[in-house]
Amino acid sequence: MGSIRDRVAIIGMGVTKTGELWDKNVDDLVLDAATDALQDAGLESKDLQAGFLGVQYSIVANSHLSRSLKTGHMPVTQVLNACATGGDVFRTACMAVASGLYDIVIACGAEKVKDEGGTGVPGHMLLRGTQVEPAMSTAAGAAIFATRYAHQYGYTPEEIKRALARIAVKNHQNGTLNPKAHFQKAITMEQALEAPIISWPLGLYDCCANVDGGAAAILCRADLAPHFKSDYVLVRGIAGCNSDGTQDLSTAFDGASFPENEVASRLAYAMAGVREPSKELSEVQIHDAFSIVELLNYEALGLVPKGTAPRYVMEGYFDREGQVPVNTDGGLKCFGHPVGATGIKMMLEPYLQLRGKAGPRQLQNPRLALAQNQGGGNASSSVITVLAPRD
Repeated sequence: MGSIRDRVAIIGMGVTKTGELWDKNVDDLVLDAATDALQDAGLESKDLQAGFLGVQYSIVANSHLSRSLKTGHMPVTQVLNACATGGDVFRTACMAVASGLYDIVIACGAEKVKDEGGTGVPGHMLLRGTQVEPAMSTAAGAAIFATRYAHQYGYTPEEIKRALARIAVKNHQNGTLNPKAHFQKAITMEQALEAPIISWPLGLYDCCANVDGGAAAILCRADLAPHFKSDYVLVRGIAGCNSDGTQDLSTAFDGASFPENEVASRLAYAMAGVREPSKELSEVQIHDAFSIVELLNYEALGLVPKGTAPRYVMEGYFDREGQVPVNTDGGLKCFGHPVGATGIKMMLEPYLQLRGKAGPRQLQNPRLALAQNQGGGNASSSVITVLAPRD
């Protein structure tokens, strides 16, 4: 398999604040994020050679980028991959640069979901069910993984509930230090444990919010990066993986893991030369749409052995001061989940950390960082990116 190791660099990023942005439409969110990213890179829209955009709930998303940045006849490619849209936008843009087709491109994502008149994802995407398969909310689907994990590895309901609450507390604490986060308020274990149940054992603080927001990254050939920025960040490894859905029909599937993330992480680690992720990764961004998703991905990414994650959580292993800091920016739990933008937004924290510019969240001497974005139903998708500072 080919490699794009250290052939693509991030030279600029922009992320909007998220939330219920009633005064913004998709064009506004794309423009705000892209403008900040271009300014960070010291470039103008005329310097871009191609654009890649993800807006999950828009049929003609590419027009949002063209219209917002007035890019003339610049090619814009739309990428859709459910909740993994942003990560796949970034991956596609990286491949376009690494192939030599373009020198400088923009990868952008945005979402506008709060004008729908209800909560959650837009109505036309809701699962309606069939005569043989009833409708199921995303929270209910995640909850099944939690109960199955407890059964698989012999944890009591109380032990699982406390581990999930501990993850929520960790992320909310980190979110207090992030001015871009939608939620910037710490919570206690008691609050997390006593919160209203959404789908047992997941409570209110175990579930992220679907919000409006945008994110953008400016990518260029690594050999050109020093001309634009002295502290650029390199894409050391990147990999995508999709399930074909058949594992859900197999008795061999344990229902307590994410095989797609296991496969994608192995591919990304191989490209990046990572052999011991728990020792080599300084910061990890996990797609914590639900606290149980973060817990399962500790194991899928090879950070801890299978069946042991709850113990490591309670010991503070993934805290900002722990062995493997996870979601130091508050994660999806505090930033929210603007679907098309999420996978790109997840690159911001590594981009800041590896350049020593994460402010009060800054870790000491970060070496490698990882961002993991996932989405989809029974044909689940995973995109995993390993980033490194300039050598």
